[in-house]
Amino acid sequence: MSAREIQDEKAITRELFVRQAAHANADVSASPLRGATICSTKSRRDYTLESTADEFCDAAASSLPVIRVDAANLMRVLRQLEVVAKRQAPRIAFKAKGSILLLDLADILAVQAEGNYVSLLPRTNSYLVHESLSSMEEKLKPYGFIRIHRSVIVNISAVEEIQPLPTGEYRLRVKGGKEYLVTRTYKHNLRDLAQLWVGSERLCG
Repeated sequence: MSAREIQDEKAITRELFVRQAAHANADVSASPLRGATICSTKSRRDYTLESTADEFCDAAASSLPVIRVDAANLMRVLRQLEVVAKRQAPRIAFKAKGSILLLDLADILAVQAEGNYVSLLPRTNSYLVHESLSSMEEKLKPYGFIRIHRSVIVNISAVEEIQPLPTGEYRLRVKGGKEYLVTRTYKHNLRDLAQLWVGSERLCG
């Protein structure tokens, strides 16, 4: 490659780099985060692109945007998001002792059949509701509940451990230590307990 061609390559590389840096700075300046202090360094259009890779990297690093976010404002935004998340948490309403009670679904560990009723089982207390287990299964399935037994539905997020048994069944433990039997009829539902199974391809197979 001739000296002229080398100079042309350098000029093209420098122009591309300057455009990318300017574009990055524009994106940072347009950030919608309110209350945050955002600063960016201007692109250095006057730097000299030398022949060594190290010097080119130094020039590139000096042109990258620098972002500073005020910690207090960031914490305030996070707290607001937490409040919104709690407001939107799904709840279940049911009649008990002459009143209508509201309970966060996340607090229910399991639902168990009791004849023509079902028992809602939070960590403390229990509530008897006139509803079939099949009906509860359909209503709770979109909210992360799975059936593991003909008389038991559990909250996926409450499950802490699964233990295979020699019979081909499983013993499942939820938060608080209570254990339930997973029968072979429903063991395929255990796959829904996690989004990713590592080294356990045959588990619940």
